Amino acid sequence: MKKLISAPLAAFFAAFLSVAAAAQSVPAPTIAAKSWLLLDANSGQVLASENPNMRIEPASLTKIMTAYLSFEAIKDKKLDLNQMVNVSVHAWKVDPGSSKMFIDPATPVKVNDLLYGLMVQSGNDAAVALAEAVAGSEDTFVALMNREAERMGLKATHFSNPHGLPSPDNYSTAQDLSILALHEISDYPEFYKIDSVKEFTYNKITQSNRNRLLWLDPTVDGLKTGHTEAAGYCMIASAKRPNGKSGDRRLIAVVLGTASDQARSQESQKLLNWGFQNFDTIKLYARGQALATQEVWKGSQGQVKIGFDRDIYVTVAKGVGDKLKPVLTRKDPLVAPIAQGSRVGTLALMQPDGKALTELPVLALEQVNQATIFGRAWDSMRLWFK
Repeated sequence: MKKLISAPLAAFFAAFLSVAAAAQSVPAPTIAAKSWLLLDANSGQVLASENPNMRIEPASLTKIMTAYLSFEAIKDKKLDLNQMVNVSVHAWKVDPGSSKMFIDPATPVKVNDLLYGLMVQSGNDAAVALAEAVAGSEDTFVALMNREAERMGLKATHFSNPHGLPSPDNYSTAQDLSILALHEISDYPEFYKIDSVKEFTYNKITQSNRNRLLWLDPTVDGLKTGHTEAAGYCMIASAKRPNGKSGDRRLIAVVLGTASDQARSQESQKLLNWGFQNFDTIKLYARGQALATQEVWKGSQGQVKIGFDRDIYVTVAKGVGDKLKPVLTRKDPLVAPIAQGSRVGTLALMQPDGKALTELPVLALEQVNQATIFGRAWDSMRLWFK
C-alpha cells in the first residue's frame, strides 16, 4: 500500500518531529520495485513509500554500514587513511565469483584505498579487510554493526557479514536503509564524497561505480547499489538540488528488488524527479532562533527565550507552504528551575482544512535557575490568585 508524507524517521532525529498523516493531493508514483521509499533529508519526512517495512536482503547495501563504522574508526583515530593494512587469507578468499577489489595477502593496502574499493568497486574483499582492520575479526565487526544498527533505531535490520553476500541472518527494510543512508551523509560528509567517484583503479584494474545515475544526473552524488539473485537489483540514490531561499535540498531514494540494472536506475531517477517536482521543503526556523519569550515563575529571571535546538524544515506539496498557520501551545505555568533544552511547549503547523501537518516540540533556549526563597514565596502567592 502506498503512503504519502508519513511520520519522519524519529530514530535519527531523536524524536524531534511528529508529523501527522497530511492530506496531500499529489498521487504517489508507480515504481517497478518490490519495496521503495523517498525521504527528504532536510525535513526527515517520508514523501512516499510502498512496502517500506518489507524484510529484504540488502545485498551490497550492507556495505554502507561497513563504511560508516570505518569512518567512525578513522574519526576516533583507531585507523588512519594512510595506514597500511595486511590482507588476510580470509579476506582474499571471499566468494571468488562475487565483486572484488582484488587485494592480495602479499601486498599491504592503504585504508584509503580500501574505502574506495568498498564503495566505488563494491569489493567484498575490501569489506572483510576493513572489518578486520577495525575490529580484529569479521565476527567482532558484525557485532559492532548490529550494535550500531540498534543505536540508530534500525528495528528491522540484522547483519551477519560486512559485505552483504546472501545469508538468512542478513536483512533490512527500505525504511531502515533510508535512516542508515542519511546517517552516512549527515555524520560523515567528508567521506560521503567517495560515493560520487565514478571509477577507481587498484592493482592496475579499473572498475566503474555501478551507480549509473552518477553519469545521467549531475545532482546525484551517492550512495550505493546492490544485487543478488534473491534481492534483485537494488539502489539507494541521493541527489541535492537548489531549493530557493531555503538553500539546497536533498532527497534519498531507496529502491529495492527491481528486475535489472537499468530498471533500478530508471525507477530511482523517476522517484527523485517526482519528489523534487511536486514538493517544497521550507526552512521555518533556525537553530537557536527565539520563537517567543515565555513568563517564568519562581525563577532567577522573569522570562525565558523559547525555540528549537536545530534548523526546522517541513516538506509540503508545492503551493501549500504559504497556507500553513503556526499555532504555539505553551506550558503554563512554567516554573523554575528550567534546564536548557527542556520542552516547554508545542508548535503546530495547521493546514487550511484545520488539520495539523506537523507538531514540533518547543524548547527552552537558556537555563533558568530557581529564585531565592523570598522570590519563590512571592511567586507562590501570585500563582494562588492566577
